[in-house]
Amino acid sequence: MGTDHRKTLKYVVQICDMVIVLLCFGLAAMTVSHIFSKRVSFGEFLAFRIKIQNIIIFFGILLLWHQVFRFFDMYRSRRLSRKREEILDIFKATSMGTVLMYAIAVAFHVDMINLVFAGVFWFSLITITASDRLGVRLVLRQLRVKGKNLRNILIVGSNDAALQFAHKIEQSPWLGYRILGFVDNEWPGLVKFKEQGYSVSCGFDQLRVFLRTNVVDEVVVTLPLRSLHSYASEIAELCEEQGILVRVVSNIFDLKHARSKAEDFEGESHITHTTGTVVAGWPAVVKWLLDFTVSLVLLIFFSPLFLITALLMKLTSPGPVFFLQERLGLNKRRFKIYKFRTMTVDAESRMKELEHLNELSGPVFKIRNDPRITTMGRFLRSTSIDELPQLFNVLKGDMSLVGPRPMAVRDYEGFNEDWQRRRFSVRPGITCLWQVLGRNCIPFEQWMELDLQYIDRWSLWLDVQILFKTIPAVLRGSGAS
Repeated sequence: MGTDHRKTLKYVVQICDMVIVLLCFGLAAMTVSHIFSKRVSFGEFLAFRIKIQNIIIFFGILLLWHQVFRFFDMYRSRRLSRKREEILDIFKATSMGTVLMYAIAVAFHVDMINLVFAGVFWFSLITITASDRLGVRLVLRQLRVKGKNLRNILIVGSNDAALQFAHKIEQSPWLGYRILGFVDNEWPGLVKFKEQGYSVSCGFDQLRVFLRTNVVDEVVVTLPLRSLHSYASEIAELCEEQGILVRVVSNIFDLKHARSKAEDFEGESHITHTTGTVVAGWPAVVKWLLDFTVSLVLLIFFSPLFLITALLMKLTSPGPVFFLQERLGLNKRRFKIYKFRTMTVDAESRMKELEHLNELSGPVFKIRNDPRITTMGRFLRSTSIDELPQLFNVLKGDMSLVGPRPMAVRDYEGFNEDWQRRRFSVRPGITCLWQVLGRNCIPFEQWMELDLQYIDRWSLWLDVQILFKTIPAVLRGSGAS
């Protein structure tokens, strides 16, 4: 598809979006009229007298929606993006736009736009817009499989990365790419390349002429940038001169777990590598909001239990109510963790004399029948009540409800593998996979592997699952000591 056709399709999609907004606006208005007044037919609804002020506000809302959709890149090419990503962007754009629309309605006293209106509008807009975009995807997919709406792509390089990229293109005809050829100079690896049935169209020196005389929509650079940076740089400049889109397929550092993405930093484009999805983006914002809200509600709900526990501890054991210990949090930041004291006041000083009784492998220290634990402390541990003060740490932002357990400084100093330290790339939590799958019964190595599994698989749904599984684990008292 040429540039003019892409622009036309973009305008058509924008017009369709505004029509859908109008449709959902009318649907929400009819719903509000039906609930809060007499039943209104569609004809009567259209016959309502419209005030000039409402017309201005209405067109202002249309403009708002257009800007919100543009802000979330709803009109960029989605050829290479997944359906899930596009639906997620629709959800984010619709949610933000609905909140802004409701705020404007409150500010200008638009009575019709109430919470019911906003809810109906939000749900219908997400449903119809997502259906519309999925329908467009299906049509374009069928056209591309039949050889329509294709983009010509030129691959620079003939190494394994080039071959892998070419195989993906050939196995995904619905993406709508046609491989024009490969560009490379003579090198020993060309033998393996030619054995795959491919051939080189031209060398680096002939690339300028090739771009001049052929229809090239995109150039994909698969060169190893460490050794051929100068070639890659010249090719990028050449494509920039001729207005050709350039993609770079290269894992410069050969990273196994990190995800890469482009970001703008003070006007400069940077490539960032992150080992998990917990650290940024709107899901991380939702996670923080849940942490703050839930911890605040639970602290209020459990406040009577806090008072009873503190009173019983004072009556049964001398010493402070709370136990404060320095732990390592996000990126090994140190913070004081709060717990109800379950041991005698001299517990720390007696640790060395008991080290030979340690029942766990690795640097962690656990004894099933620890003589330092008080009678009250044993009950608090078996019921996990001793962990509840950590809700204060969650409220402060040192911890999360779900995440790898915060490590004591002494235990961290016993780490002997750097891969284990990746667990500190996310905020620590009150509960985690390790606790719901066996708690203190799990060996140290498996504990670390479960922490990394959580980081690599993280989602809001996984957090919810762990939270719900924590409840029966606590009631069983499995692995608690």
